[in-house]
Amino acid sequence: MYPERDAPREGALDRLLATGEYHAGRWRSSRRRLQRIVAATRESLALDELRARLRREGFTEELTGAAFALVRAAAERTIGMRHFDVQLVGGWALLQGMVAEMETGEGKTLTATLAAATAALAGRAVHVITVNDYLAERDAAALRPLYEALGLTVGCVKHGIDPEARRAAYRRDIVYCSNKEITFDYLRDRLALGGRPRPIAQRIAALAGTGGADKLLLRGLQFAIVDEADSVLIDEARTPLILSSKGDSTKEEAVYRQALELARALGPEHFRVEDSALELTAAGSERVRALAAPLGGVWSGPRRSELLVRQALTALELFDRDKHYLVRDDKVQIIDEYTGRLMPDRSWEQGLHQLIEIKEGVEVTGRHETLARISYQRFFRRYQHLSGMTGTAAEVAGELWAVYRLRVARIPTNRPVRRARLPDRVYGRAEDKWRAVIEAIEQRHLVSQPVLVGTRSVAASERLASLLESAGLSFRLLNARQDADEAAIVADAGQPGRITVATNMAGRGTDIKLAAGVAERGGLHVICTERHDSGRIDRQLFGRCGRQGDPGSCEAILAADDDLAATHAKLPSAWLANMERVPSRTGRLLYWLAQRRAEAAHSRARRALLQMDESLGDMLAFSGRGE
Repeated sequence: MYPERDAPREGALDRLLATGEYHAGRWRSSRRRLQRIVAATRESLALDELRARLRREGFTEELTGAAFALVRAAAERTIGMRHFDVQLVGGWALLQGMVAEMETGEGKTLTATLAAATAALAGRAVHVITVNDYLAERDAAALRPLYEALGLTVGCVKHGIDPEARRAAYRRDIVYCSNKEITFDYLRDRLALGGRPRPIAQRIAALAGTGGADKLLLRGLQFAIVDEADSVLIDEARTPLILSSKGDSTKEEAVYRQALELARALGPEHFRVEDSALELTAAGSERVRALAAPLGGVWSGPRRSELLVRQALTALELFDRDKHYLVRDDKVQIIDEYTGRLMPDRSWEQGLHQLIEIKEGVEVTGRHETLARISYQRFFRRYQHLSGMTGTAAEVAGELWAVYRLRVARIPTNRPVRRARLPDRVYGRAEDKWRAVIEAIEQRHLVSQPVLVGTRSVAASERLASLLESAGLSFRLLNARQDADEAAIVADAGQPGRITVATNMAGRGTDIKLAAGVAERGGLHVICTERHDSGRIDRQLFGRCGRQGDPGSCEAILAADDDLAATHAKLPSAWLANMERVPSRTGRLLYWLAQRRAEAAHSRARRALLQMDESLGDMLAFSGRGE
């Protein structure tokens, strides 16, 4: 009644055998083997016959080829788009339970229709999971005519819709939704079920008329296609998803205010920051105990006092306005560091959100009590069939296999890539970097070549916007403040002479079309002004140009004192910051080192979260509460 896979716990021997299986089974994702589906794609079965045989026989090469032929014909007839042969290969990889790595601009959205429609015709409940509501709503609306031509229904789940609308959407054959929405809906179902689904108990309750199936949102976890799989399964897997309810914050607010006062009384010698984590020094611990002793109450415990002050220091030192969050409508709203979009319904845990609210002088929200929690790793491993698509998966192929048992299949491009990558330029100080960025934009603007400039934060994008205004250059700004205008801004980014300044919002899922005559001017030029923690995110930004055989160019203009280098390569960053222009090879080495350290720290955080999540599940199961 609520199908899902029970992912087994693995020991050291299991992991060793899995490593051997990964290397021994690489032939399964070989290009030659996957390309056989192209020859098998031919119309040979009627729709009704195909449905029946898919349900009986599964995704055989013959039946999948027949299904792909029907989907391709329906797409050409309804939305005027015909699947390329390489997209057929990508669709076949999805049905094989792999991550299809397709170059940006190769049409992953259309590729997903092949696997989604075939699985839905086989009677599976299909979830196409994207990174945000905007993409989910866009894709569901654009592809609805195609699915309906095949007799399939389409639903879309987005933030803000009521439970009845959610339940109705999940009853459709194919559902488009974001990763956060579906995970929280799964947690709500878990609360309704009282823990893990128990098939026998559910069937007995259903026969007795007390099953409560009408209260559930999902139809189980049957078939998932994860768009931008590396972002969802890797980058966002460092923090757990927690379903909570608001409580009374009256008592805690006074304690949080005291914690901030104590934190402000500490000096640089009392704490240190390593790998984006803050720790008190021995002198800092002594200072906190001395300051907390006269306060009494919750401050009488030294460990509790240190924890509260450390959280307050984290709010003061590590979380910046217009970088990690915005203050909008007198509320602190979190900015997703990977997508650049606002998450208005999310909050930090363990009092951190309330501390930042006090720091910013806005109304303090209630304390949140945890009702249910799960990590992305545990959630997605429960799908009976899991697959994904992305333009950047090769770097994390090992982790995708180790955690999710997903192989990466590299899909060839339909046309040769014509993207020109210019050498990186690294300056010592940020002021020199921004001056060089303005000069580079002006040079491209003189020949009416469109330019897309990528920044890591709202504050950086608005700083560049101010510099462009001073230079007399017109531009469009896309960040979390302009999220409502995203579609219009992206649609115009390929116009002659257009300058677009954007955060990571323009890095994934966006397709910038070149206007007439732009290709002759060199196509879109992309400038990266700050490296991300992961080189994959940088590749996504560069992938906005040179799509589907169009010309394009890209470059990175950086500074040695940018946040990434200053945090993860502190000593060389401080030394190089004194130079006006850093030698090219030295600059590349600096950022290679910083990204390697950042990615290693994030990988450790993901492993620790998975281990903690599994341990917590074991403890709750032992106590009789399931999970």
